[in-house]
Amino acid sequence: MANISPAFVTTFDVMVKQAFQGMQSLAGTCRERMNVEGTTHKFPKIAQGAASQRIPQTDVTPINAAYSTVSVTLEDWNAAEYSDVFNQAKVNFDDVRELSQVVGNAIGRRIDQMKIDALEAASSSLTVADTIVTTGSATASNLNVGKVIEAARLLDANNVPAEDRIFLAHANSKAGLLGDERAVSADYHAARALASGQVDTFMGFKFVFIGDRDEGGLAVPGASKRRNFAFHKSALGYAQGLLKTEINYVPEKTSFLVNSCLAANAVAIDATGIVEITCDES
Repeated sequence: MANISPAFVTTFDVMVKQAFQGMQSLAGTCRERMNVEGTTHKFPKIAQGAASQRIPQTDVTPINAAYSTVSVTLEDWNAAEYSDVFNQAKVNFDDVRELSQVVGNAIGRRIDQMKIDALEAASSSLTVADTIVTTGSATASNLNVGKVIEAARLLDANNVPAEDRIFLAHANSKAGLLGDERAVSADYHAARALASGQVDTFMGFKFVFIGDRDEGGLAVPGASKRRNFAFHKSALGYAQGLLKTEINYVPEKTSFLVNSCLAANAVAIDATGIVEITCDES
């Protein structure tokens, strides 16, 4: 058995965590609970209440706001790769750093996918029809200003706070939005999105764009019909119980097995704060 320094294992573990925290696209976009003990976590959910008029010399009337919880069951995942001792002697780059990036990125994308899957499973009644466009046309369209406005209207109607709103969309949808004059023209706003090729914030949303992913990414349930999502940070929850890295020598393979272990999952806490936007990418 090869002697592996504990300092080496700790260093690699820290590098993996730095990599996944830096590369995942949806970090900080939801309620997060770290260091969960056990296999499940319950996010508290409190319904709204109404004030009552005071009547002199009578007891106050409680709001009686309903209290409930939304449970999420943690899933176990591995991101593992072998580092051959012979290859380590032949390459001219830092194998540890390269492996930490590969493993860290895999973990980061998996965490993103957990959140996307939770949005998909929300079964929200709030949807933006594919025919909502900027002009008067009723044909299907890609992402445009009209759909962003409609998503904001649906959240506003449900009294969702204007702060901490996220708009998650595919890169193909960004191309559609940049093709809408109202999103890029300085006559409408000063962001000059077309000049930079980016849309960061618009209509109160923080935009996050992702591309195709092996983990699944944003689903295309119909022909060229992509599901994008607008949601409030408090409507989505992420719970994590374990994230650690193990490095073991496998003599049969003359290699070190680097394995990062993740126990986590995400859940939609309040579907009234999640809007599904269908975009035609054809």
